[in-house]
Amino acid sequence: MTDTTKELSPIDQASPEELTEIIAEFEQYRERLVNDTLAMAQKAKVMKTQAMASLEPQLAQIDAQLEALRQRQTTLADNH
Repeated sequence: MTDTTKELSPIDQASPEELTEIIAEFEQYRERLVNDTLAMAQKAKVMKTQAMASLEPQLAQIDAQLEALRQRQTTLADNH
């Protein structure tokens, strides 16, 4: 017999306050990543567009995770 109950991820178990904190930290991380990458690119004399292009896959992943967190936060807010 198999267990058909869905295991909840840590995000599914997070409170609205915890989600707010996680979102803020993710946004800060994203901003820091962009700023640090552009600063290093400038020191290495790499064009901004080239640096941003290399960073785009990571930014897309972060943005997708932020969107999922915001949706979860909205769902929790609507249920309360």
